[in-house]
Amino acid sequence: MKSRNQKLSFCVTLFIAAMKIVGIFLLWCLLLAVCWPLALLALLVAPLVWLIALPFRLLGLCVQASLALIMALLLLPARLLGSRS
Repeated sequence: MKSRNQKLSFCVTLFIAAMKIVGIFLLWCLLLAVCWPLALLALLVAPLVWLIALPFRLLGLCVQASLALIMALLLLPARLLGSRS
């Protein structure tokens, strides 16, 4: 069962993500009002930028996972011995 802090943390994270989406939409609406061809171009280019950036995000995920594995292997003897206070 989730504690109250975990539920609250999830709600705050969800709220922040929703506010980012609303902010991006409002900025796009402002761009549409100021310069509609540029706003339409942004709608067409955004998925292409996402597709180009996807391999780099996957590479970053793999590097992060491999570094976490190396750190876990290096800290394994200390975990097995336990901390001495």
